[in-house]
Amino acid sequence: MGEFWPVPDVLRYLAGSWRVTRSVRDLASGDAGRFEGTTVFSPLDDEGGPGGSGGLRHQEHGTFVWQGVARPAERTLRFLPGPTRGTADVRFADGRPFHDLDLTSGRHVTDHPCAADLYRGEFTVRDADHWRSLWRVGGPAKNLVLTTDYAREG
Repeated sequence: MGEFWPVPDVLRYLAGSWRVTRSVRDLASGDAGRFEGTTVFSPLDDEGGPGGSGGLRHQEHGTFVWQGVARPAERTLRFLPGPTRGTADVRFADGRPFHDLDLTSGRHVTDHPCAADLYRGEFTVRDADHWRSLWRVGGPAKNLVLTTDYAREG
């Protein structure tokens, strides 16, 4: 893999609208799917009292095709300021912890245990307008690889 592009402030970098393409491969069955859509990172004005939290709301909308069937898909996450400058604490929409995110080196690896399965995420930044997340999911219920490419819009 090539060079990584360091990001001194992940929340500032992510703010705005991104075109999203995600491939999903089930390593057990061989099935593959694809999501295409948009992710918008907008200010979380309703968090943390007056002036907001300084965090971002991640809203993803698009179409997921699995086994030839297209369905609308969406998800919402919250990206809050992390424990050190320039990092983020990523949470599900309901506030449950998801993972940490530190792109100051341009690359970050993190884990998220989910019941008996383990999600291992690798985040890489190519440049000012392109980044990728790669999640490997393993355990008794899942054996998946999810690769998401983000390209800044506008």
